[in-house]
Amino acid sequence: METFDLTCHPAHPARAVTGIAARILSLDAHWLTLRWKVEGAGALVLPPFAGRARTDGLWQTTCFEMFLKGPDGEGYAEFNLSPSERWAAYDFAGYRAGMAERAVERAPVCTPRRGGSVLIFDAAIPAFALPPLPWAYGLTAVIEEEGGTKSYWAMAHPPEKPDFHDPACMAARLAAPEAP
Repeated sequence: METFDLTCHPAHPARAVTGIAARILSLDAHWLTLRWKVEGAGALVLPPFAGRARTDGLWQTTCFEMFLKGPDGEGYAEFNLSPSERWAAYDFAGYRAGMAERAVERAPVCTPRRGGSVLIFDAAIPAFALPPLPWAYGLTAVIEEEGGTKSYWAMAHPPEKPDFHDPACMAARLAAPEAP
């Protein structure tokens, strides 16, 4: 699967983070696994470990996100994944409209690994919690650094302000598997 170099929205520059790469590692009948690699992470603020539980407002500090638009209309799903192991999942009927909690019977698995100036963040989302393929999708990150600096990283951005819900941010495509 393709690795995407996320770009920082110019209206909110990072202090020390120099780059973020994100990718889908694998998708099978049980799990979707994802990876984000943050370079220049020495001043990165990570929320403390809190254990696996659904929690709102994760985007207020360092958080990794995936937006998925399935084949059926204007709706899309949002997954927020925190280094604290907290997570959230939502459905939207349209652009920032009709928000509801997305059914996720088994909690995603979030695994941060930090070394020197690099953070590797892996996440696994249960496959049954995902919309059907094909997808338009976006991998994003909210990054908080020491001193309160927040930057917003995505595969693509709308011009005015960071908005991960904007269709421009769902710039990648993943096709449905071909029949044998």
